[in-house]
Amino acid sequence: MKCIFCEIANNITNSYKVWEDENFFAFLDITPMNPGHILVIPKIHYEDVYDMPSSLYTDLFIAIKKLSPVLKKVTSAKRIGLAIEGFGVAHVHIHLVPVNKGNELNPERARHLPEKELQDMQEALKGAFKNLK
Repeated sequence: MKCIFCEIANNITNSYKVWEDENFFAFLDITPMNPGHILVIPKIHYEDVYDMPSSLYTDLFIAIKKLSPVLKKVTSAKRIGLAIEGFGVAHVHIHLVPVNKGNELNPERARHLPEKELQDMQEALKGAFKNLK
């Protein structure tokens, strides 16, 4: 079974990668709800977050807890919204979305951004995330 997120995590398919560690990979959503919207995925394929081993599930939430305050600072957002639904791609992925008011965590708001905007955000986030352990 071909999985685009497995290909992204294994650097087979290009992405706007902003961070990774031994277990997880984070990249910009190319149709963000707001600028700075990232997806955090496990490098190992799981279709449902609840199918993940407990230790990896816990580590995923620890990772997004580390990423979120940095994302909030870089984007000057009031909060970082979190969504898990998994219908678009059958590979666990958590959406971290900078939000400033209610109703911004809405997939109907997603829109394509110009490549230059994505590249600029990628560079800002990569620089900010580079010192995270």
